[in-house]
Amino acid sequence: MSMQVARISLVLPVLVFFRLLIMWAWALLPICLTIWATAGIWIVYGMSVSNGSVNLTDGFPFISLCGTYPPQSCVFGQVLNVGAMLGVWISVIRFQQIRDYGCHSVLNSVSLAMGLLCALGTSIVGNFQQSNQLETHLAGAFLAFVIGNIYFWMQTVLTYMVKPKHGGCYIGPIRFCLSVACTALIVLMAVFLKLNMKSISAICEWIVAMILFLLYGLFSVDFWHLDGHYFHVKKRTAIPNEVEVSTVTLNI
Repeated sequence: MSMQVARISLVLPVLVFFRLLIMWAWALLPICLTIWATAGIWIVYGMSVSNGSVNLTDGFPFISLCGTYPPQSCVFGQVLNVGAMLGVWISVIRFQQIRDYGCHSVLNSVSLAMGLLCALGTSIVGNFQQSNQLETHLAGAFLAFVIGNIYFWMQTVLTYMVKPKHGGCYIGPIRFCLSVACTALIVLMAVFLKLNMKSISAICEWIVAMILFLLYGLFSVDFWHLDGHYFHVKKRTAIPNEVEVSTVTLNI
């Protein structure tokens, strides 16, 4: 009996450790996106300045201008493509998490669509540089910035709709304030660009990008409470006079 108790006392801490490790793994996913995207675009900025592709005496550059010319255009595309992939993954997990909490609102489904469009726009921005395909690039920027901002407004509303509410009484107001700031800066960015004040408009664009990355990172508060994520694959097999449905669950 004492041996069994000793074994349990040894195994229990290991199980607790692995459980915490899994929880941390999901919580780190949004943080990885924030760090990856933030570091990536600033590295692109540093490369463009160091090799002379961007001249700071002409004014502060837009993000897209920094990533237009090689070799940094290659890094820029890769950074945004990986970021878009992580964005899709996070949007899908967040959508399912809200559904699992019993919130079957249409807003959640629309929010998922907005999140996927934001990720698509991010990938388009990285793959269609403004010097080659300006119209396509601008369409991608619209999806990444404007639709991305709408996505986080929806997530702010869903934060107040869903129970349990992770992050206490702070996460909702933080998302709201960041969404307000993001909206205001997008408007200012367009106004300053119209007034030909490109440097100020570019600064607004950089701040908007940082806010969006931070908003993605805040999902770590919600993902901390995930134990796992599953895809359910259903195979329908037709049998005379009846239909047999088998379900295979893939643990990711």
